Amino acid sequence: MAQIPSETQGGSARSAHRVVLAILGGTAAGVVILDQWTKAWALAELRPRIQSGEGPIYLIEPLLRLTYVENTGAAFGMGTGYTWIFTIVAVIVGAVIIRFSRTITSPAWALALGGLLGGLLGNLIDRLTRPPGPGLGYVVDFIGLPNFPVFNVADIAITCSAIGMVLLAWRGVPLAAEPGDDGDDGNPHDDVVDPHGSGT
Repeated sequence: MAQIPSETQGGSARSAHRVVLAILGGTAAGVVILDQWTKAWALAELRPRIQSGEGPIYLIEPLLRLTYVENTGAAFGMGTGYTWIFTIVAVIVGAVIIRFSRTITSPAWALALGGLLGGLLGNLIDRLTRPPGPGLGYVVDFIGLPNFPVFNVADIAITCSAIGMVLLAWRGVPLAAEPGDDGDDGNPHDDVVDPHGSGT
């Protein structure tokens, strides 16, 4: 009987980690692209409409409307006037996610953290590039619900990711597998190959 070579196991682990990184990076990039594209559309189409007094576009009246708001706070308009604080927080959290991405092996956690990173970056781009200046810029919000602050795609990604992370933590899903944990059930015979094919 012979054990599976450690080089094979290591190569499989590296391949799996590349998949996890692709999930995290692809999710983050997708959120940023969708967020910035919808904000550009809101600036081009909704801002003139609101400024002219024409009013919002109702997709499902009175439940869902598209409008235009320049938000200087955090998600859903909270903390208005403290834009620079949220800029710093977004940079720190983004750096932490990128740092931890080197050890994450769970696709589910990669998806959740990718959504969070994409949402943070989407709003951070606004704060760094829009008036009145870098780190102090307003965030474009345009999705409105009754009796609820106006929000954007980045806010949706942040909220959904936060809910996902709570559920993953509640279910006990680890960020990364323990060293040497390849998902077996602890049976030592699982790690050997029987040349006779009997499985014993």
